[in-house]
Amino acid sequence: MEGIVGYGAYIPRNRIKVEEIAKVWGADAPSYKKGLMLEEKSVPSPDQDTITMSVEASKNALKRANIDPVKIGAVYVGSESHPYAVKPSGTVLAEALGATPECHTADFEFACKAGTEGMFVALNLVKAGAVEFGLGVGADTSQGAPGDALEYSAAAGAAAFIFGRENLVARALETYAFMTDTPDFRRRENKYYPQHGGRFTGDPAYFKHVTGAARGILEKAGAEPQDLDYVIFHQPNGKFPLRVGKLLGFSKEQILPGWLVNKLGNTYSGSSPLGLTSTLDIAKAGDKILLISYGSGAGSDAFIFEVTDHIDKVRDLAPRTRDMLDNNKNYLEYGEYAKFRHKIRKAD
Repeated sequence: MEGIVGYGAYIPRNRIKVEEIAKVWGADAPSYKKGLMLEEKSVPSPDQDTITMSVEASKNALKRANIDPVKIGAVYVGSESHPYAVKPSGTVLAEALGATPECHTADFEFACKAGTEGMFVALNLVKAGAVEFGLGVGADTSQGAPGDALEYSAAAGAAAFIFGRENLVARALETYAFMTDTPDFRRRENKYYPQHGGRFTGDPAYFKHVTGAARGILEKAGAEPQDLDYVIFHQPNGKFPLRVGKLLGFSKEQILPGWLVNKLGNTYSGSSPLGLTSTLDIAKAGDKILLISYGSGAGSDAFIFEVTDHIDKVRDLAPRTRDMLDNNKNYLEYGEYAKFRHKIRKAD
């Protein structure tokens, strides 16, 4: 059976608090902290981007997989903030890892679910026997317009998963996909910041697709919510994952291990995959994990994984996600944050 042989995460150490952003724009910080359950978000340094974070997360995955990188036959990077419009991110990543030249490589885009797209394809190439190992990465350095609600949650991070057939840390039991054409979020060519549909991004978009994917994969697997030990949802804010979990019949205890948004912000393509790395860090053999992403536009990918006892042998070969989340943080003032994220732009 195929599944995950190695996983890794990366989170920038820079942070900015909700209060710091709200102070600049005269906004109500408590509404973001209590209403959307946001505290702070991660911020990449000026020399960090989707590629550099993908490299760091993938190196951590390689440490746990303990394989020769030249055996990785496919590398896919999912992001909505690739640093180049034409040059691929995946070629830089594959070269940095030592997976080139015999490696199929591509960049994926599907808003917030681009990372699970890469995971889905890498997993199924292994399943089909086309490659021995496949790498799927979700990474972003997301942007939100100054003063917009997204500025409080659009953060940065990366999660990487190497799929194979031997020495699995988690078996892939089932996959499922659910999508429609729903225009809740978009960014036109040459536009620096995305636009969103406000409240329309909720029920017609996020909740419809996440619940559709969850019910679909549970039916396909012949399972009920109580059959899963952990569930990870896409995290556009702190409120949505808890609400959709309750709607589907999952408990807070099933959701919280992968719930990172209160201290990280939403990492977009890395949001639900980072939740999976956090959950794998604490899961034990036999535990079953449901992962459901969400991408505006709109669609959800769903996976059910079953953890093996091999995870205990490799878990501590790379940094744990919660350690990166909670330790060695560097807090920024808004001016530093604006400089780092190029929000101060020169006139033409």
